[in-house]
Amino acid sequence: MKAILSADRNWGIGNGNKLLVSIPSDMKFFRQTTTGKVVVMGRKTLESFPNGQPLKNRTNIVLTENPDYRVKDAVIVHSKEELLKTLEQYDTEDIYIIGGESIYRMMLPYCDTVLVTKIDRAFQADTFFPDLDKMEEWEMTEEGEEQTCFDLEFRFTKYERRQEMS
Repeated sequence: MKAILSADRNWGIGNGNKLLVSIPSDMKFFRQTTTGKVVVMGRKTLESFPNGQPLKNRTNIVLTENPDYRVKDAVIVHSKEELLKTLEQYDTEDIYIIGGESIYRMMLPYCDTVLVTKIDRAFQADTFFPDLDKMEEWEMTEEGEEQTCFDLEFRFTKYERRQEMS
């Protein structure tokens, strides 16, 4: 299982239920990476999408505590246990956790790879991803070339869970 996100210098990922910034090549990378796959998100993440609609050409799984929550073309689950049970029917290589903060934190222990678009700027943020650079069990295994979008510098990175030394 993987997580995919863009984060600022302080691992901020959002503010006011919106992304901190929209970078076209990051959006394209997200689309290309997750199309045809399973995306797992919380209700607020889903509601932050255009018209609050599930992402096209993907299996959308939404976790919400609201027992009456319904969304066309999405699988709705109501607990971590129900989510994990639902995910058993999919290849773990095809599952991407896409937010928000509480879903990332809950599901990070189940992930072996995290794809982070790191933006070299600190924004005003109210939601954060755990700082993988400070976590011994994670290491950055790939770091792309620095890219620029308008005046923002960013790079695509890949973190992988360290294998246990035996």
